[in-house]
Amino acid sequence: MDFGFTVAAYAVVTVLFVLSLGGLSGQESAKRAIWYGIVGMAVAVLAMLVGPGSGLWGLTLILIAIGAVIGWQLATRVQMTQMPELVAFMHSLVGLAAVLVGFNAHFEIGRVAEAFTAEGLPFPQPEGLMSVAAYDLWLGLTNFAAIIGKKTAVEITILRVELMIGIWIGAVTFTGSIIAYGKLAGKVDTAAKKLPGGHMLNAGAAIASVVFAGLYLAYADSAGASIFMLLVLTALALFIGYHLIMGIGGADMPVVVSMLNSYSGWAAAAIGFSLGNELLIVVGALVGASGAILSYIMCKAMNRSFISVILGGFGGTSGPAMEVEGEQVAINADGVATALNEADSVIIVPGYGMAVAQAQ
Repeated sequence: MDFGFTVAAYAVVTVLFVLSLGGLSGQESAKRAIWYGIVGMAVAVLAMLVGPGSGLWGLTLILIAIGAVIGWQLATRVQMTQMPELVAFMHSLVGLAAVLVGFNAHFEIGRVAEAFTAEGLPFPQPEGLMSVAAYDLWLGLTNFAAIIGKKTAVEITILRVELMIGIWIGAVTFTGSIIAYGKLAGKVDTAAKKLPGGHMLNAGAAIASVVFAGLYLAYADSAGASIFMLLVLTALALFIGYHLIMGIGGADMPVVVSMLNSYSGWAAAAIGFSLGNELLIVVGALVGASGAILSYIMCKAMNRSFISVILGGFGGTSGPAMEVEGEQVAINADGVATALNEADSVIIVPGYGMAVAQAQ
């Protein structure tokens, strides 16, 4: 299929996703917004299947069918009150996908490098100086390998940085979302728990991540050393995601789920840069930005510090237990009606349960 079709499809999908996000702000428009998202995702998958350089359609369709069946089963069995935990579980899959795609990009770089060196050709090629032999070899590459084969040394380094960022954010999102799901589902203790010196551990793991990222770039030409550095970097990110969310109480999980939604978006955007996929970049940025804005709004409404949410710092301590004061007075429906009738003003504070019951 012509490359112009893919570009046009990506433009349509971007518009549909923007309409979907914007429509979710209203009760009536939310119904249309969901369909905008469904159609947008369908068009995105279609563009990927028929776009230039695509292949393995049979395997791809089988995997899509398996995912669709599992998703359908989960969505139809989960109660509305369990929706936050389902969303958290879905975020974990986005993070895992980012990690797997990032590792695939790493191995693909190695595969292309081996193909060039096997023919006695340098890799990466000098900028603007691709030889005839190198060009002939490049013509035999397909899909992502063809993109890698054209890159210069600087561009390959940038690609490695992009895939590291995608893997790191994806790994944090994966374990963090799994813990959030467990706390919301009651499968993990909802109390905030941290190892001794929790914040120092998180900071140390973050600093170590930067160190191993630098070592990964320094030893990029060594297959064994580079994959070891990347695995350690991933392990550190997995620990950070686990420890961050374990340190937050279960009552604050809705804010955490929104934050993890933002993380998953940025992970997708980073991987989009690695793959050279404009749609992943745009959609990832949309999800990341909207999730961050929603997290900020929720933090302000709950009188929480936005920075503390990002760093997993709130919910870790609790004050002394409150003593019950006053006397409980039972009231019946007639009493409620009388109280409402005599009140000068009435404030109704809706909660998630009222939304589920469609009290509006």
